[in-house]
Amino acid sequence: MVGLVVVSHSQTAADGIAEVAAEMGGETRIEPVGSDGQGGFGTVASDIERAIAEADSGDGVVVLVDLGSAVMNAEVAIETSDAEAVIADAPVLEGTVNAAVAATSSKASLESVREQAEAARGIQKR
Repeated sequence: MVGLVVVSHSQTAADGIAEVAAEMGGETRIEPVGSDGQGGFGTVASDIERAIAEADSGDGVVVLVDLGSAVMNAEVAIETSDAEAVIADAPVLEGTVNAAVAATSSKASLESVREQAEAARGIQKR
């Protein structure tokens, strides 16, 4: 099963997004990661790499990020990780929910889950 990692500058935000997505994602492994490693705002590449390893069941991991340095640190984490992982260019909450649902399909692949996460860019709220 394709796993998910939610990266936010706030651990509280990452935890909340993962919690919302888990309601729709069945058995999908969703690992939240955030903060600067000392409880402040920020992201740390080694923490993201650890989350990727925990989310990976062998089918790959889609990483969803909030902004800025989270993207850079996720890229570093993916480069140093043994797991196959990709960043989804998606809004972090909606993309994570879409990805979690997509990952429940028996036909889910790394690419199909990322595509569904990125489809969330078109969600209109009004």
